[in-house]
Amino acid sequence: MDARLFISMIMAACLLANSCRKNAEEKEVGLLPVSKDSVTTVEADSLPEAPARVLILERNVKIRDYFAFLDSIVACEDTLVPYPLTEHLLVRANPWIIDSLANTDYYRMMERDSFVYDQESLVILRRGDTLLLPGPEKAGELLERMAATFVDVNIPEFRLRVIEAGDTLYTFPVRVGRNQRKYLALAGTAVDLRTRPGKGKIVRASRYPLFLDPSTGQRFTHTRRDDGRTTLMPLIPWIEPELDGHRYGQLIHPTTNPKTLNKAYSNGCIGIKEADAWYVYYYAPVGTSVHVHYNLTIWGEDGEKITLKDIYNWKDKYKDPEEQEGGKALEEATRKIPTGCICGESR
Repeated sequence: MDARLFISMIMAACLLANSCRKNAEEKEVGLLPVSKDSVTTVEADSLPEAPARVLILERNVKIRDYFAFLDSIVACEDTLVPYPLTEHLLVRANPWIIDSLANTDYYRMMERDSFVYDQESLVILRRGDTLLLPGPEKAGELLERMAATFVDVNIPEFRLRVIEAGDTLYTFPVRVGRNQRKYLALAGTAVDLRTRPGKGKIVRASRYPLFLDPSTGQRFTHTRRDDGRTTLMPLIPWIEPELDGHRYGQLIHPTTNPKTLNKAYSNGCIGIKEADAWYVYYYAPVGTSVHVHYNLTIWGEDGEKITLKDIYNWKDKYKDPEEQEGGKALEEATRKIPTGCICGESR
């Protein structure tokens, strides 16, 4: 793109406000409103990498306001671009946002000698930051890539992979369900805590999730970290897969205790690091395919065959999900608490 043209687009984005200003002020977000008449329009055929619009933030946005801020952009800009604009498409077009969110991970902050009690109070977007709304060609490319992405979880390997068109983009360590039965008050019965395998897709995401004590049903507001310190629960979204037609509340969500990763530790959910959860959320929107499997034989990076420990005593077979004790009760509990996770996260 000609440098002068790009500079003119940036300057145009800083001109007088349009109707989005009132909407943005009502939502208390930091978007500098952009008038349709004040933005230079670039045809994708001549400049395929040109952004459709350029937005410059006029004040800081904290994590607690982050999702409302994105929603305001989508609401204001969706009719001004020639494709359906979504939160996921916007962020994928600005991947630095995911990196910034990942860096609010409690343990990453502690590595920088910064103790964070309230993660929601952190500033995630700053005044002067620039957001690019992609042109039609770039948007189409991103949408194709998103459609070709799926999530793969191998239970005994304790690994979750984000795979796009056959290429592994990310590999994250996870924790899985314990090999035991336990009475869960929210389910009203003893249930098999082992993570259930199956094929399906992401059917739900929660941007404001609740974590509930499985014994009492009470909400956790605080969590004790691996270093012994207590903080408020962080605001990080989780996603829910449906596997073979069943929804057990078997979520993919962050754990505030990463020392439990690479273990069979949870009440059935697939736990990942706080930082990793942001990547999974933005690379696996609702509709993304998911395969959770129990494969004891894998291949190492140098091509050697590796046999994993049979953590569930399933060998290469496992029970049909309907036969696992407490399955129906878990599904019923999930319907009763649609934004909750009965993981016993706080310790």
